[in-house]
Amino acid sequence: MKIMLVCMRYDYGDPSRGESYEYYNFYQSLISLGHEVLLFDYMTILKEIGKAEMNQKLLDTAGSFSPDLAMFSLYTDQFEPASLEALRKLTKTLCFFHDDTWRVEYSKYWAAFFDNFTTPDIYGVERYRKQGIMHAVHFPFGANEILYDKREKEKIYDISFVGGWHPYRAWLVKRLRKAGMNVVTAGHRWEKGIVPHSDMVDIFNQSKINLNLSNSASWDLRYLATSPYGIVNRIRSKKNIEQLKARHFEINSTGAFQLSYYVEGLEKYYDIGSEIGIYIDSDDLIEKAKFYLKEDKKREEMADAGYKRTQKEHVFSARFNRVFREIGLLG
Repeated sequence: MKIMLVCMRYDYGDPSRGESYEYYNFYQSLISLGHEVLLFDYMTILKEIGKAEMNQKLLDTAGSFSPDLAMFSLYTDQFEPASLEALRKLTKTLCFFHDDTWRVEYSKYWAAFFDNFTTPDIYGVERYRKQGIMHAVHFPFGANEILYDKREKEKIYDISFVGGWHPYRAWLVKRLRKAGMNVVTAGHRWEKGIVPHSDMVDIFNQSKINLNLSNSASWDLRYLATSPYGIVNRIRSKKNIEQLKARHFEINSTGAFQLSYYVEGLEKYYDIGSEIGIYIDSDDLIEKAKFYLKEDKKREEMADAGYKRTQKEHVFSARFNRVFREIGLLG
């Protein structure tokens, strides 16, 4: 198919932060599937020529490229509803919502301007249908198996975390270190900073335990007491629910062992205790980390099982083909 992928090429539109999630996982996965893909980097274009001109260029590009599908990943309000309606006269449209569990009203509003939209929430399609919204498609996060690969690397790190800095995540890392464990961190605002993608995959493969830390703020009083900022962040945060994220699949796609916070529905994707390790609070995290560091064989068995499950069921090639069939673009 000819696909026009409308997304930010760079993380949060900032070239200094490297390529975006959509670039690595959507653009490259679609290319590997053999589709002809045109990437419309709307944030870069908007910065260059402004919002109105970017919206017109979107329509002009679609008119000249004649895609079978225009796939969107929105950020805030970069697009005009009238432009999206006009685009639907030129091609079929599909929008990916990654955070509709907490960006509820935002997702509901913009969903109306697309032929189909996705939800990663395992109950999302049913939730939307109860509201009379019938064009939702379930699309959980996954892994690009070409980029997140298994590598034979020596385990030089006991525990690692790769991801964005957050005060609650920093508090958890501090607790682990205080308990005597060596934790290496990388990502925006962490010690190692943002690392190249291949280096990140190396870290996964080189770690005995790969942490997947909560993406929601916590009401743990011990955390809130650490600083006034922790309290303010908790009050202001819109993320009041845990969500299955891409990292659940990416770590397992490298054949590495993962210790993750628990999120509802995780057990539908991986067998807990056999394919992935979980913790339920900060105290349990410390105990589970101590336990798994001593259990080399169990870690290896779980990592291998999680890897095989991911390659069979959770790679993006399978995800995209299913969605394309569901919206009538593949037989």
